Parts: sequence; C-alpha cells; structure tokens
Amino acid sequence: MLESLTGFVVVGVAILVGWIIGRIDLLGEHARPVLARLTFFVLSPFLLFVVLAQADVRTLFSALLPVSAVTAVAIIALYVLVARLAWRRSVGETIIGALSAGQVNSNNIGIPLSLYLLGSAAFPAPVILLQLLVFTPITMAILDAVTFGRSTLWRSVARTATNPIVLGSVLGTLVSVSGIELPPIVMDPAQVIANACVPVLLISYGISLHGQRVLGASGRRRDILLATTLKLLVMPLLAWVVAEFVFGLGARDVLVVVVLAALPTAQNVFNYSQRYGVGETISRDTVFLTTIGCVPVLIAVTLVLG
Repeated sequence: MLESLTGFVVVGVAILVGWIIGRIDLLGEHARPVLARLTFFVLSPFLLFVVLAQADVRTLFSALLPVSAVTAVAIIALYVLVARLAWRRSVGETIIGALSAGQVNSNNIGIPLSLYLLGSAAFPAPVILLQLLVFTPITMAILDAVTFGRSTLWRSVARTATNPIVLGSVLGTLVSVSGIELPPIVMDPAQVIANACVPVLLISYGISLHGQRVLGASGRRRDILLATTLKLLVMPLLAWVVAEFVFGLGARDVLVVVVLAALPTAQNVFNYSQRYGVGETISRDTVFLTTIGCVPVLIAVTLVLG
C-alpha cells in the first residue's frame, strides 16, 4: 500500500517546489501567466499527443469508456443544475465548477496510481480519450464564446478545431487508431517536450497557492464544497452502481472504473480557469481538497473492492 502513495508524493513535492518559488518570488510577478500559457499552448498538446499515440486501441475503446462517460456526464449535469439554476452562477464559473466535479486527473496522477494500484498504466487511457476528445472541445467552445463575446457557430468551431490541446489529442488518437508506428526521430523530441508538462503545471499550481487560503473569503465556498463532495464521494459511488448494476462488469473492471472515478480533480481544469480568467478560486481549491482527500477514498476503495 505504501507504493500506491508514490504518485501522491511526486505530485506533492512538485507543488511544494512551486509554493516555495512563489513565496520567495523567484520568477517575478509574471510567472503564473507565463507558465500557464506555456502549459496550455505548448506542453499539454505534446503530452496528450504522446499519451494517446502510444495507447492501445483496445484499451481506448474498452467497456471502461461508456461507464466513465455516463458517470462523468451525470456528475457534471448535477453540478450545473445546482450552480446555474439554484445559485445563478455565470456560465464560465459553472463550467469550471462542473469540470472540477466531474473531470479526473487521469494523466499525471491517474497513470502512476493506475500502475501502483491496478498493475497497469493503460487503464486511464479511455478516460483521457473521453475528456480530451469530448469534454475539452465543448468546454473550449463555451469558454471561448464567454470570453470573447458573442460568436458565430463557424468561429466557435474554428477556435475549437485550432485549439492546441484539441489538436494534440486528435492527432494522438489518429496515430493510435491507424496503427502507425512513428519513428524515434518524431516521437523522441515530442516525448522530451511532453515530459516537461506535468512538473511545469504542478509548479505553476504551487505558485498559485502562495498567499491564498483554501476556502477563504471568496464567496464561493459552497461551490468548492459541492464540487469536492461530488468528486470524492458521489462520483466513485455512482461509478460503482453504473458498472455493477447497469453494465454488469466483472469485479476487476468494476474496481478499475471506481478507482478512476475516485481520482482527484484534473489540474487541467485549473489551467483552463487561468487561461480564460474565470473560476480560478473554485478550480484551485477543489484541486487541492480532492488531491488530499482522495488518498483515504482510494485506500478504502481498494480495500473494499480489491
């Protein structure tokens, strides 16, 4: 069980380094926006391309995909109903909060934890595919429209199609589906750039924590608590119900989908909130709380279902 904590230690150290950098003001006042743009426009697309290009097609389109899709859509819809209809939050804040509740950290935490807890690093691939090829284009289109004002359908489609994260995801999936084996002269440089994404993103997140208090007087405490509760408790429980009673998956696959659902909120959500300047407090605090809180949840899940 101690080995399963390795992924959290890796993430925690990188965040701590970022917090120290922010505390001593090593990179200056422009560090956060510069690192955010570097991650969004360069590093994340390369990482997503490499991960999806190397994924097994059978894993990408396994039975785990529909279970994860149903679970995530239900959680996102539930958050939207509360935040938008009951609390009258803006569209941008609602989108960021919904993603904080329903989008899991399937890459930089999901991959190492899947390896240590489940025995294979390939299990998060369907969730990565779902989030990047379905959720991300929709999210980018809505946030673009909200950020840049009213836009025609063609402009929204064009912005989404030219979004670097979407492009990296689509190209990686096409390579995997086509069965093309790219030569080292192509993959090795892409891998080098991709390797920088997770540490830079985590360091940027750590910098953002300096001078901030979790659940501080932001006027969004209930948004954060709702997203955290849905992510840590409701989403794993719903994944178990859907996998066990709706799709009738075997015990091993049920364990896999519940573990994936119990992963913390994706740091990419914080990256989106920084990029578009909306819901940053909600995403930052939810990422922090779910990253800490998912440890006992994951241990409980593996003990009960494992």
